[in-house]
Amino acid sequence: MDFIFMLTRNDQTVEDCLEVLDAVAGLGIGHLGFKDIGVELETLKTLNRAIKAAGAVSYMEVVSTTPEACLRSAEAAVEIGVDRLLGGTDAAAILEVLAGSGIGFYPFPGLPIGHPTLLGGAPEQIAEHCRDYMAMGCAGVDLLAFRAIDAEPLELVAAAREALGQGPEAGALICAGSVDSPERIRPLKAAGVDAFTIGSAAFDGSFSPNKVLLRSQLCDILAAC
Repeated sequence: MDFIFMLTRNDQTVEDCLEVLDAVAGLGIGHLGFKDIGVELETLKTLNRAIKAAGAVSYMEVVSTTPEACLRSAEAAVEIGVDRLLGGTDAAAILEVLAGSGIGFYPFPGLPIGHPTLLGGAPEQIAEHCRDYMAMGCAGVDLLAFRAIDAEPLELVAAAREALGQGPEAGALICAGSVDSPERIRPLKAAGVDAFTIGSAAFDGSFSPNKVLLRSQLCDILAAC
């Protein structure tokens, strides 16, 4: 299971993201991402280039909630040149924007609500969305499992995993939002999750409360997965 370190806190990219990237070099983190708000577009372009230069896969997660704003975020993802785009729900329209870019797209299944985002929807609805997204040509989904308000998080994970399939042809299942402890990582791995994101829990020290340094938080997250 992969750990995607999001250079984000409180659902926006941290202003010193470039310095943070330098500070965590050498830890072997192969997946790094950011949100589409918090810093200027040119900074995100520089950050994306630095992530790729380090040999890592780059991710951008959409924070926007309206269809129009999500499309603008998708256009920004193309301009920045990320490897993978996370979030959004209007998959058909976003895929049109991404066509020919080579960017893998992982939309939100269920009913994302507000900011910071909560997730509505029952397991059956999550599964239906996953099947629909795969039929459209998405690479997988970005599931806000621990932000769920209508179901138990692991029930949503199980429904998504079954709908996405198993084996090399299956869609990828990424879990984002409030993955903030080893006790949450372990069941995700057991349930067949392919990757998870952590941002705020590393920056605010809540993943390992007795440790201060960001590098220590990240080392403990890597050990947990």
